[in-house]
Amino acid sequence: MQRQKVHVTVDRPLGSRHPKHSELIYEVNYGFVPGVMGGDGEEQDAYILGVDVPLTEFEGTVIAVVERRDDNETKWIVVPENTDFTDREILNQIHFQEKFFSVRLVRTKERLP
Repeated sequence: MQRQKVHVTVDRPLGSRHPKHSELIYEVNYGFVPGVMGGDGEEQDAYILGVDVPLTEFEGTVIAVVERRDDNETKWIVVPENTDFTDREILNQIHFQEKFFSVRLVRTKERLP
């Protein structure tokens, strides 16, 4: 997957609780990319890293994809433009939810000029 800019609608802002599992509190903003369908038949899910305030929407760059080996979903990692995180930093920030799954992190590729 190439790096691309996307618009994310945030339906679970930083600090909110999971709608079905109230003990799970979102440590990052989380939402979906309208109009892009994910593997589960729903709009593509996205974690937003690098923003420390609750959001309702966000525009940023996809720097990685989290593939769940034991589920048919992927999660995009979206960050502010010109921002990057190491694999370890990404996995640490999304661990609050991804700890329930077997995951693999795949980095997106820079676009060629």
